[in-house]
Amino acid sequence: MKKVGVIMLITAVLASCSTGNGELIGVQGREPWYQPDPFGMLWIPQGSYTQGEDDQDVPRSFTSQKRTVSVQAFYMDQTEISNNEYRQFVYWVRDSIAHMILGEEVSEDHLVTVDYYGEDIDPPLINWREKINWLGDEEREALEVMYYPEHERFYRRKEIDTRKLKYEYYWIDIREAAQRKNREQGLIDRSVFIKKDIINVYPDTLAWVHDFTYSFNEPMTNMYFWHPAYDEYPLVGVSWKQARAFSIWRTQLLNNYLRGRGTAIVQDFRLPTESEWEYAARGGLDLSKYPWGGPYIRNSRGCFLGNFKPMRGNYIADGGFHTVKINSYNPNDFGLFCMAGNAAEWTSNSYDESAYNFSHDLNPDYQYDAKESDPPSLKRKVIRGGSWKDVGHYLQNSTRTYEYQDTAKCYIGFRCVMTYLGRAKDDNL
Repeated sequence: MKKVGVIMLITAVLASCSTGNGELIGVQGREPWYQPDPFGMLWIPQGSYTQGEDDQDVPRSFTSQKRTVSVQAFYMDQTEISNNEYRQFVYWVRDSIAHMILGEEVSEDHLVTVDYYGEDIDPPLINWREKINWLGDEEREALEVMYYPEHERFYRRKEIDTRKLKYEYYWIDIREAAQRKNREQGLIDRSVFIKKDIINVYPDTLAWVHDFTYSFNEPMTNMYFWHPAYDEYPLVGVSWKQARAFSIWRTQLLNNYLRGRGTAIVQDFRLPTESEWEYAARGGLDLSKYPWGGPYIRNSRGCFLGNFKPMRGNYIADGGFHTVKINSYNPNDFGLFCMAGNAAEWTSNSYDESAYNFSHDLNPDYQYDAKESDPPSLKRKVIRGGSWKDVGHYLQNSTRTYEYQDTAKCYIGFRCVMTYLGRAKDDNL
């Protein structure tokens, strides 16, 4: 009885000393949150629209039936990812490999690479504040393995072996974790849902040659990705997997910076779903055939409104030839450039002819993470927007087609999106 009395007394004392007024008031002291606009991205408000064909189904493909869908607010890159933006990713991979080869020691206050969950990668920890002396005697000898071997060099030029630029990255298979059999928290080690991949990040510059038979495109192979003349042109020659890897790297680049400043992190960068892509392309003009609105591909003065293959193969009639700069032509009403033409764009979705019939009308999404052993039909990913080499039909907002996830084409690039934290910007006022 004495022990019971003591326990009751302690409980009463603790209750009397607790803060607050006994009401449910939530955790106090949390700083207000205002979503920063990611650099180079535009805010796309939530909305509903009529997804699907705006005109007759010319090829009679029956792959985009009309229906009303809704998407939540998100950010989207104002332009397609440029050569120079992707080069930042390539250089980061190159430098991280060099740092690891040099085996530099770091202290805890240095910025280090982290995995998807913010846990330190072990080994190694990379000191990004330490610049690499590529010309130092010791460094030059240690980094020799990063260059082409002597017998592969052209005119003895010492160049980085791009075959060695491999990026190891991780993501969480949330869909698998959400399966009924896996729903009980704590019953399954969550590490089984952490997926890992290693991929070469350098774009396939030879795509300019192998995509076209009996066509002279060697100058584009030689110069397009690395020369400063093409810095602001759309990146092409990357596979769907490379585009996904870039999005994951970009997420870690920003969130590691925010963590270092003691600031809350933001949503992941990712490829857009095809429903997000189509909604953004329409620019708020529901039922419009093209991103610029209306049923025509020329303005009132007769000028073409995008970079594609007009007329009977007159590639320069629209002012382009191959690709053009990422901010060419006029943006749509959301402010997005080249949502039709220039480079076609990867989306996150797997391609299925009947996807519109079974996907939800709320943030429609159909994904399948194809394995190497899967048949080619399961490796199809949706591409949107048409490209510099496509006829006008592929520039329509509703036209959907596909390419295989492990292929890279000289007419396919991408842009990233980020889901907005909250419902709408008005909520934070």
